[in-house]
Amino acid sequence: MNISYNWLKRYIDLGLAPEKLAEVLTSVGLETGSVEEVESVKGGLRGIVIGKVLTCEEHPNSDHLHITTVDLGDGQATQIVCGAPNVAAGQTVVVATVGTTLYDGDKEFQIKKSKIRGVESFGMICAEDEIGIGTSHDGIIVLADEVAPGTPAAEYYRLQSDYMLEVDLTPNRVDAASHYGVARDIAAWLDCHKGESRVVRPSVDAFSINRPDGALAVEVDDYAACPRYSGLTIRGIKVAESPEWLKTLLSTIGQRPINNIVDITNFILFGMGQPLHCFDLDKVKGGKVVVRHCPTGTPFTTLDGVEHKLDEADLMICNAEEPMCIAGVFGGLDSGVTEATTSIFIESAYFNPTSVRKTARRQGLSTDASFRYERGTDPNATLYCLKLAAILVKELAGGEICGEPVDIYPDEVKPFPVRLDFSYLNGLVGKDIPTDRVVAIAESLDMEVASRDDNGVDLLVPTYRVDVQRPCDVVEDILRIYGYNNVEISDSVKSSLSYKNFTDKTNDLRELVSEQLTAQGFNEILNNSLTAERYFEGLTDPKCMPVKLLNPLSTDLNVLRMTLLFGGLEVIEHNVNRRDPDLCLYEFGKSYSCNPESESTAENPIAPYTETELLGIWLTGDIRPAGWTAPAEKATFFHMKGVVQQVLARLGVSPREIEMVSAENPLFDAATEIRTRSGKSLGVMGIVAKNMLKRCDVKVEVLYAQLDWLALVRLATRHRVTFTPLPKTQAVKRDLALLLDKSVTMAQVEKTVRDSERKLLRDVALFDVYEGKNLEPGKKSYAITVTLQDNEKTLQDKQIDAVMQKIVTNLTKQLGASLR
Repeated sequence: MNISYNWLKRYIDLGLAPEKLAEVLTSVGLETGSVEEVESVKGGLRGIVIGKVLTCEEHPNSDHLHITTVDLGDGQATQIVCGAPNVAAGQTVVVATVGTTLYDGDKEFQIKKSKIRGVESFGMICAEDEIGIGTSHDGIIVLADEVAPGTPAAEYYRLQSDYMLEVDLTPNRVDAASHYGVARDIAAWLDCHKGESRVVRPSVDAFSINRPDGALAVEVDDYAACPRYSGLTIRGIKVAESPEWLKTLLSTIGQRPINNIVDITNFILFGMGQPLHCFDLDKVKGGKVVVRHCPTGTPFTTLDGVEHKLDEADLMICNAEEPMCIAGVFGGLDSGVTEATTSIFIESAYFNPTSVRKTARRQGLSTDASFRYERGTDPNATLYCLKLAAILVKELAGGEICGEPVDIYPDEVKPFPVRLDFSYLNGLVGKDIPTDRVVAIAESLDMEVASRDDNGVDLLVPTYRVDVQRPCDVVEDILRIYGYNNVEISDSVKSSLSYKNFTDKTNDLRELVSEQLTAQGFNEILNNSLTAERYFEGLTDPKCMPVKLLNPLSTDLNVLRMTLLFGGLEVIEHNVNRRDPDLCLYEFGKSYSCNPESESTAENPIAPYTETELLGIWLTGDIRPAGWTAPAEKATFFHMKGVVQQVLARLGVSPREIEMVSAENPLFDAATEIRTRSGKSLGVMGIVAKNMLKRCDVKVEVLYAQLDWLALVRLATRHRVTFTPLPKTQAVKRDLALLLDKSVTMAQVEKTVRDSERKLLRDVALFDVYEGKNLEPGKKSYAITVTLQDNEKTLQDKQIDAVMQKIVTNLTKQLGASLR
């Protein structure tokens, strides 16, 4: 938001330079990004002075030029060649001296000593358009004789530079979305640090009614969406150009002046924070304003000429026949003020923030008014701002105020009560702030003290502070005025010894795995927890549904994600479409689900909802690019399996503790479940189903693994890291060639081997698979290596043969294997 330094001074005696003001605003939570000087005349008329023409003679080598001598107040006669037809001796003129920069639109040029037709010239006598104070070029400017030579032109024209401060508002500080709102914070800071200061609100005592009749009738059908509606009728106005002071203020903050009526509404909006809207009275059919809803599909054309289809939930400002304005968002094309307008109805209302926000999102509109209404304007400022606008309209456009202001306000919004305990404040701040100072700061922030005792104070928070509802909010408000930098850091540190809890261990292991995956060439991604409900069509069951948002920003962000998969697919689609097809990605994130059959209770209001922390891993494209030593290697399921096994190994999870089995999962065309020996699921991995890829417009094969991160952490944290010396003996390896049915997997083979021998078995590895001729139909051959070792003594042939015989026997009985 842009703030004018001069505009602020209309409400408060600043006493602060613009740069210092920027520091103060930043310290109270209104971060100021830049301070920019704004000149009403480009260049500020620097180098331009008032001069007296002493002599004027015709140029000997020209029929239109004159040679003049001018007194510039320095006691000398300066020779200037001038081509203006109206130049004459004795005139008081405006002179650009040598070295002055003049501007012509975006172009600039410098006045230099020059020769014109053989005669030296030391400056230029200027016309209005040449120095930027007007548009006339008929001749030079001639001033009254009493202006002394040498007077700076900026002083004569009373130019006053302004400064534009760019303030970055946080979403909760809509109360500061105006010059008056910013002035309130400055006054509170000055009151706390520089002595007494106050902000002055423009008076509306001059408001008066000119005639009792002629007022427009108003009806409100939905008080929930429009808790307060104020309006006023003014007849006999003249729409014209705004005065210079108003145009200058609006231009400083980047607003284009339009006409006196529209500029007044903008002046109130950016000055006081209350949006207003003016209707052309002649276009209000039926002579009344109705605040109501319209049927879904009703066409409505906004001021920008775009036609919108209304929703029945959109609140509209209508006349007796048709809608005229989307309440709190945008005016209509056919009801606004034009140059031909002679009578107006001014609207100053308070609309429900949620209603305005939903309408603005549905219609794809965002305006200065909706920005403020969505965050919550002051319901108790509508009538005051209406009267202030009426006074300005009468001053700048004339007219008669007809009838009493309409003010429909069935349920008055009261200041919000908050109890602040001094011990709570000091504990939260970390410093004992004197109680009198706490109360003084609260009062400077317009918080009324309802009562006070030794332990705390009962406050009434003003209605424009919609963000201050809890004691911690009041503490934050007091601390930002008191000054964060005034909370000293103690020389001593108070601490207590503590052990790492589960959260600490989780974070440590997360960092460990992140470092490993990053070192392997993976990139970490971070996706929004909000996603589109359409992704989960056909994937849910009655006991596991997406968590829907009550107030979604759009249909693409209307539920919480149930899996990390689709966020990663969106990233893959984005990168593949930009010619980056080889991707290795991972993400730590949470998934959410809802069981509608579970009921919320007072003890457990979130009983139906489940939150799970996951680790997602994606592979697509080539795992290794082509080079002169080897061709490109495409990512396969086995690459993904290797990555998952390395993650498990990094966590200290032994292969003996887990098993991988085929699984059916709608997210995958082929999936493998990772689980403990006891059957607890740790995750799933596989080739993403084509119909899932299509939902994100992904046209390449994607491998995906989703691991239950907290389950892995619990498994990992059960282990104690112990030292074991290297074995003194050598390992023994034996190979087996097994003939198996094609339906038998290596995971089953490995499980059978490991179950057959737990003490001496160290590893089981597959080194060859054969399918083809010389084998019976429906059969395949696995060649495996079994590694045995006794850490204390050398294995004897009898022991080895006994173990191998047991393994072969179990493979034969359980899997129908035979030795080749």
